[in-house]
Amino acid sequence: MKIRKLQLWQIMVLLFLLPGLSVQLHAQENCTETYGSGTHRFSLATGSPGELGLLKVLAEEFNREKKASLCWVKAGSGDAMKMLKEKQVDVIMVHAPAAEKQAVQQGWAIKRTLIGSNEFYIVGPPEDPAGIASAEYVAQAYRKIAESKAPFLSRGDNSGTHKKELDIWKSSGITPSGDWYVLSKGFMMDTLKNADSLGGYFMSDSSTWIEANKTLKRLKILFRGDPVMINTYHALCQPEGATAGQSIASQFVDFVASEKGQLLIRNFGKDRFGEGLYNDAEYARQYDY
Repeated sequence: MKIRKLQLWQIMVLLFLLPGLSVQLHAQENCTETYGSGTHRFSLATGSPGELGLLKVLAEEFNREKKASLCWVKAGSGDAMKMLKEKQVDVIMVHAPAAEKQAVQQGWAIKRTLIGSNEFYIVGPPEDPAGIASAEYVAQAYRKIAESKAPFLSRGDNSGTHKKELDIWKSSGITPSGDWYVLSKGFMMDTLKNADSLGGYFMSDSSTWIEANKTLKRLKILFRGDPVMINTYHALCQPEGATAGQSIASQFVDFVASEKGQLLIRNFGKDRFGEGLYNDAEYARQYDY
């Protein structure tokens, strides 16, 4: 009888733990990259900061201090937030302010922390067939592109960039459609390269543009500077106890927001390009609405 009771107790514990374990295993099996080999494992979903290497720099410094291991899952802001809500990852870095605030209000995300920013540029062919270089604000630039029916590439993937693009189309009073409006369904770098191949317009983030522009043959910056195009990034993590990696993920958010983390963000890219790819949280705060 004692043996049966023990077995029943073990089964109940396993049933209780399995959902959390399966979530962690699922995230780790789908890692785009893994940084570090420490015993404290956590998972993070993001797009460009991972794609361009900033996340690796932050993770390697953090992991050395905390003996941790980070699983990066490559995902745009929309997919990253879905993963957080479904407890598939412990923490995210995203740029979708309205959705972020809603997640915190609904209680499935906590610790929304400003970590930095970049900005959006509209890039396109040097001949500028839509004449957007003369636009006074970004919605006017979008209207000019629609009126000219010059090719415009959209990520079309519910990412933070796509959400921003849709907001601008809405403010311009236009619902884009037709052959000129090309849905890429790709990440930032891939879509930027597709725009170069097609000689089309695209709203690229400045970080990806700095990384890639020397390899592009048919694009240049044609419009920038509208405050609407400032792109702020926040980290959000699981509520306490929601996932096995929540505690170390929360510490990672603190590290990224610390002076050491912010210094890494400010300096990232300067050695290769002579300028940083991201602004820090102090700069971004003026645009953090």
